[in-house]
Amino acid sequence: MVLTHTTNHTYSHPFPTVTLAFFLRYCSPQLNPFASHVLSTDTISSHIDPDTGRLHTTRIHLKKSRMPPAVMKLLPTSLTGGGGADKASYILESSVVDMKEGWMSTESRNLNFVGVLSVVERQLYRAPASHTTEASTTDVETKVVFRSRLGERIRDKLGKSPQETAAAVAHPPQEKDSWFSMFGARGVQKTIESLASTKTQDQLGKSREGMRMILERLRQTGVIGVLELRKMARERSMEAA
Repeated sequence: MVLTHTTNHTYSHPFPTVTLAFFLRYCSPQLNPFASHVLSTDTISSHIDPDTGRLHTTRIHLKKSRMPPAVMKLLPTSLTGGGGADKASYILESSVVDMKEGWMSTESRNLNFVGVLSVVERQLYRAPASHTTEASTTDVETKVVFRSRLGERIRDKLGKSPQETAAAVAHPPQEKDSWFSMFGARGVQKTIESLASTKTQDQLGKSREGMRMILERLRQTGVIGVLELRKMARERSMEAA
């Protein structure tokens, strides 16, 4: 099962500023309150390709929410491992920036619960052609692909062949508390993808608002000002701890 969600947005800031804001968007919840769910960000690798001049970066983010609570309620503990939906999850982010050509491509994917739900978000940021649009804006296309492999997970758990799993889905058990009897594997797959898509649409709006706040900070105080605010916020957090 696969579900795709695509959106387009234009930031009223030049491409270099938007790319910088992208890398700073999780730097501090004081600067971006919409990123309060991000517990930490670490850079795994970062290098400039000597042939193309493109910046390649790989980062990993640790976030509070691992899966929408409504999705967790649909799944038996045999698949989720028990526990609530408020545990942390890891997000792998890779990006390529070409300042000369004026574009940046990014990809983020979850590393937890991929057997139940895989969420891959790809973004393409572009500086508009100078002869058609003001250079003070940046366009971004966001495509999110949801894929639930729940049927495969169920088959693995039950140790059944694809044919046996299909038969189990077609004729689910009738126990009162059976989640199969309520939805069936295919129905749960569709529901999981739909719930995740709804949550993602809400998160995209918050993400844009967070980017807007970082962009305004950069406009008002410059890079040094943002880094100073980040440093002060970290010092306050350490004192509070």
